[in-house]
Amino acid sequence: MNNAFEEMLPNFSFEIFPPKRTGSLESIYDTVDALASLRPDLISVTYGAGGSNRGNTIEIASTIQNRYMLPAVAHLTCVGSSLEQTDALLAELKEKGVRTILALRGDRRADADFGDGYFKHAAELVAHIKKNYDFRVLGACYPEKHPEAPSLEADIAHLKEKVDAGVDALITQLFLNNDDFYRFRDLAQKAGVNVPIIAGIMPITQASMLDKVVSLCGASVPPAVRRFVDAYGHNAEAIREAGIAYAASQIVDLLASGVEGIHIYSMNKAGVTRQIAQNIHGILYSLRVKKS
Repeated sequence: MNNAFEEMLPNFSFEIFPPKRTGSLESIYDTVDALASLRPDLISVTYGAGGSNRGNTIEIASTIQNRYMLPAVAHLTCVGSSLEQTDALLAELKEKGVRTILALRGDRRADADFGDGYFKHAAELVAHIKKNYDFRVLGACYPEKHPEAPSLEADIAHLKEKVDAGVDALITQLFLNNDDFYRFRDLAQKAGVNVPIIAGIMPITQASMLDKVVSLCGASVPPAVRRFVDAYGHNAEAIREAGIAYAASQIVDLLASGVEGIHIYSMNKAGVTRQIAQNIHGILYSLRVKKS
């Protein structure tokens, strides 16, 4: 199967998340139906803190790969997982035809002991996968540094360890200021991070999303974002359109600056994602070239 994520730059991808354990998978397949028609280069499937919903993650990723014939990425964390559990998940993913893993340390759950995991850091998980399996492995990175890192430079030093362990490409945490991404990219390249860095974009389409984004990943909020949230937050249609326009403007600027890919955190909002994709479609596909 042709895999444009491997062959073409800049690439274009989406992230979705499974329903909670008690939820039906039918709603997520409605989302996949809508996103698949946009022919993304991959769709990644996350799961909750501490590895919750991992069964749904595997099922959805397998369906995307085999029914929709689109490259799927299954998130895999090492928090709270033994070596045996990790290998069992990797074996199941391999058996079901999923070819790409997003290897993560994972967020700690309040009721989980971080020390219980066999792998303490994502670099260790990456090295294990690369040594024992034939998956393509993606990694995460933070343009404004990981919340637990003492500095951006220290965070990039750890990122280099992950790349040296075998990561094939990196996907950033969301950011709202492109200058933060450019600074990070320059520092990472100077540190020897020589794999594609895919920019993660989350459209802010509800006022409540802004504080949640800041609390979860520490992303800074540019004045332009704060202004449209304050001005339109009471109007659902207005803030939705403003968030889509801002995300599209971010992507246009990133593409103009030679970004190697765009990854949209869709929040399972297929309509929002479709509108952004339509807004930047002509620019994106006019720039695509085969990787040398």
